[in-house]
Amino acid sequence: MSGRYDGQARLAVPQDDGTTRPMSTPRVSVQPASDVVYPVREGDRVDLLAGAALGDSTRWWVLADANPRANALDLERTGTPLAVPNA
Repeated sequence: MSGRYDGQARLAVPQDDGTTRPMSTPRVSVQPASDVVYPVREGDRVDLLAGAALGDSTRWWVLADANPRANALDLERTGTPLAVPNA
């Protein structure tokens, strides 16, 4: 299973006690290509749509990357056209 932070560079961030803590660098998402646009229906959830479309509900972030919005709740608003990537 792949995660959205797989392959991210790690930084050693200094802490107040002199130790360092590993953290991921900021993630830059690239909008993937999509062949399908799905109109969100009443009661749809991004995780359930990911399960149906991508075979894994934990890959909801793939749908989020394909549909950048200022407000993530728009991804579940009835009538929103949701691009489904070829992932």
